[in-house]
Formats: sequence, structure tokens, C-alpha cells
Amino acid sequence: MILTAEIRTRLSPDFTLDVRFTAPPGITMLFGASGSGKTTLLRCLAGLHRPDAGRVTIGDRVVLDRTAGIDVAARERGLGYVFQHLALFPHMTVEHNLHYGLAHFHMSVRRERTREIAASFKIAHLLARKPGEISGGERQRVALARSLVTNPRLLLLDEPLSALDHVTKSRIIEDLRAWNAARGLPILYITHSHREVFALGEHVIALKGGRILAEGTPQEVLEMPAHEPLAQLAGFENFFDATVMTVRSSGGTMHCRLADSDAELEVPLARTTEGAAVRIAIRAGDILLAIEAPRGLSARNVLKGTLTSIQREGATMILMVQAGAPFEVHVTPDACESLSLVEGQPVWIVIKTRSCRIVSTGSAAQPL
Repeated sequence: MILTAEIRTRLSPDFTLDVRFTAPPGITMLFGASGSGKTTLLRCLAGLHRPDAGRVTIGDRVVLDRTAGIDVAARERGLGYVFQHLALFPHMTVEHNLHYGLAHFHMSVRRERTREIAASFKIAHLLARKPGEISGGERQRVALARSLVTNPRLLLLDEPLSALDHVTKSRIIEDLRAWNAARGLPILYITHSHREVFALGEHVIALKGGRILAEGTPQEVLEMPAHEPLAQLAGFENFFDATVMTVRSSGGTMHCRLADSDAELEVPLARTTEGAAVRIAIRAGDILLAIEAPRGLSARNVLKGTLTSIQREGATMILMVQAGAPFEVHVTPDACESLSLVEGQPVWIVIKTRSCRIVSTGSAAQPL
């Protein structure tokens, strides 16, 4: 089963959703910041919002074609939709929640489908309980099972697992993958977390301002972002303007001098020339920090600097290092403690060449 969609709808004078894509069987992550159009897109696919123009095909069935006057009602599109807040009926048992979409089937069919889906999502022991009597992870399993018990042709997930810890979330997704292995449904999963994209997705569509920035595998889209907005979404914290000093085609690298600085970085080769302006992106977690001058490293970029600030955010220590330019560096609290880091001390930062990305903001430089 393949989903193909062309959607254009104007929500306000300042925002228009305008996308065209294909979602193969398996999990496709809709990735983007709040307000990028992810939920609106799902609502258009589900028939809960009528776009100004577009066409949606699920498998060989056209459920929307504004030009041809086709607009199948939401309840007849044959899809499952799990909202962020789940919308389970609190007064019903888990079993009756699962039965809700099967009212037109004979009781024997309802029981058989309920038994099968409950076994697939490991909730058979919860059938007699109500939603308020089970855990958050169990409620998410029930919501997924309720959306799938009707055998939909498409599954839409609007951040239903966002409140769960990583381990619980991963287990539920693995059960969903196992359930879908023989069915081949396209599953669209909304997230604003690049970590979720890598952990859960097989395909990713990155949205910004109602447009598709990029699509492909998580590795293709998020590890090698071509544009700065996508790099920001993908978790790159450091961005630097620089000038290309030397190009080494044989080694696949080039040396760039950071703007208003004597600091230089070796970066992967890009389609540019010496003297050109480029933009460099680096993840804070890809930068190593040392309190002594490192020796004997394969990493090509070693810069001496001063630790200017230390802040803690959850399990991450955010360090700012002035090394010709301000670098944000992330380390663990244990690493910070073991190194006895204090503001004002001299430090060295170490950056692998391949940790540097050349991103476009309209300049001529493009990654090779």
C-alpha cells in the first residue's frame, strides 16, 4: 500500500500548506517545528479539513480529488488516527473501547479481532479494565490497537507517544512494526524531535512553513542537511560564517577561516572555490573537550580556547567555549565533574572533519 498526496490549503494570510509526497509502506516521520503544518497535513489526509486543492490516493483508491469533485467522508476513508491525547472513552473498558469501531460486525467477529489485536499489542490482560486504571504506556497501546482493529489502509499518528520514556516508546513502535510487517500499511508519525526520527523512522519528510524541506531516509535528511533551517531542526547548535582558504580535492577536504577570527577548520569538500563564503554547521554533541593539549589524534581540528560558561539542562551540561568563535559543547554531568571544569579555565576543543557540515543559506557552496 502506498499513499500519494498533493495538498494545498491556505490557513491564514501568512501560512499556506503546499506539499506533494509519496509515503511507502512502513513508518514515515513527519518532522518539523511547531507550526510547520504537520497536524494540518494529517487532518487533510483524514478528511477532517478540506484543502483548497489537492489529490490523495491510498493504494488504488482516490479519497480526495478537488478537481474531479471527489471528497470521501472521513469515516469512509478507511484509516486509523491516533491523537496526542488518545481520546479513549474513560467510562468504557479496554475491550469496549476496542469494539467501538466494529459496531457493524457480528459479535463473534468483534471478539476475534479484539483477541488478535490485544495479543499483538500485549494488552490482553487489560481488557476488563478502564483507561483510568492502567498506565500511560498501556493507554497508548490501547489507542493504537483501537485504531488498527478496523484493519485501516493508512495509519496517522499525531505524537501519541510524546509523553512516554524512550524505552517504552521504542517497545510500542517495535510491536507496531511487527504488526505491520505482513500488512504493509503506510504509517505517518508526527514528531518535532530529531532523536525520534533516528530511533523510530524508516522514511522522513521534513516540513518548515508549510513546505517540504527534504525527504528520504533519516541518514540522508538529518545527517547531511543541505540547508541551515533543516540543520537547525536536525539538532545542529553551532553555525559559523567562514571563508574557504584552500581546497584539497585529492583529500576530499578544504580549510576554512571563521569570520572575524584567525581560527580555521578543516571541513568536507564542497562545490565551491577558494575565497568563497560558506556556512558551517556542527552539533554540540560532536565536539570533544580536553583540559590538556591533545596529542596523537586522528581528528584534524584542535582549537585552544577559554571555557566561558557552564549550564545544566537535565542530563546535559552546556558549555560555551571561546576559541576564535563561540562554540557550544555538550558533555555529561559526570564528564564535567571528572574534569573539574570551571569558568575561565583554558580548554581545547576537538572536532572531526566529518562532523562539520556545509549548509546553504543561498550561497554557491553545496556539499558534494
